[in-house]
Amino acid sequence: MKKAELPSKVCPVCGRPFFWRRRWLRCWNEVRYCSERCRRSARARQAERQRHPGSP
Repeated sequence: MKKAELPSKVCPVCGRPFFWRRRWLRCWNEVRYCSERCRRSARARQAERQRHPGSP
């Protein structure tokens, strides 16, 4: 199967598209981030917002 034919999503942290991978076969609906780095970054941003609710 060609990469263009695979399902894709857009990462909410970096905004880049990423494609389905075999290891995501059973959990594709739950996958939100393109990488572990973006997942960690999202958690850090969320924690920062909780500490300072008035900042953007």
